[in-house]
Amino acid sequence: MSKSTRWLDGTAVGLSALCLIHCLALPFVVAGLPFLAQFAEGHLHAQMLVIVLPLSIVALGLGFRHHRNSRIVITGFVGMAFLTIGATIAHDNWGLTADRIFTIVGALVLATAHFYNSVQTRDRRKVASS
Repeated sequence: MSKSTRWLDGTAVGLSALCLIHCLALPFVVAGLPFLAQFAEGHLHAQMLVIVLPLSIVALGLGFRHHRNSRIVITGFVGMAFLTIGATIAHDNWGLTADRIFTIVGALVLATAHFYNSVQTRDRRKVASS
């Protein structure tokens, strides 16, 4: 696997994990520390899409060039769709709970796609170099 593909997939998985941690931890932090409640008004999900979506598209595209597994790419796009719906439609129209549910599901699905993208790319490169 090329260093750039490994780096992109690793970064994408890391960003998905940050998104997941943000969604799961923030309610407890806000509930436990009322002073921090003012920070819950910000909408980090929308800003993260600007980084997550292009990075994921490039990483999944580079991986697909090697493994040709369309299921991985489709799974990645489903994850990105859930993240986008959570950060836009769900956040604006359905409330914080819907936003969090879509974002958590999207982050998990996208991280899974990047994991398999990385594994499949590495395995294909090993076979090709043999």
